[in-house]
Amino acid sequence: EPSNRTAVLPQSGGFLSSGISIKGSVKFGNELLVDGEVEGKIDSTGRLTIGKNGRVRGDIRTKSVTVEGTVDGNITAGEHCALRAGCTVRGDIEAPRLVLDEEATFIGSARITTQGK
Repeated sequence: EPSNRTAVLPQSGGFLSSGISIKGSVKFGNELLVDGEVEGKIDSTGRLTIGKNGRVRGDIRTKSVTVEGTVDGNITAGEHCALRAGCTVRGDIEAPRLVLDEEATFIGSARITTQGK
């Protein structure tokens, strides 16, 4: 059963495995790999990876993000955003660097900003 609380993960990084579902806000420091489901906002100063089985329904604001799974929400990255082959993103992206693999699906608009915004 999904939790409605904010998950605060250790500074060293964390892993949300396939089959795990979180409903609510997620905050972390350094690094997080999401291979499960998150319904809610993800907010961080670190690096986020949405794995192949990962699904996020909500806005993401982080330093850098790599998407291999599915995101339904807007992404704001302070440094870097990468959409890998096989991923699907439905939402707007704002980042100073944006990398789109050829087989990535992106439905939304992209705004390239200055670094560190």
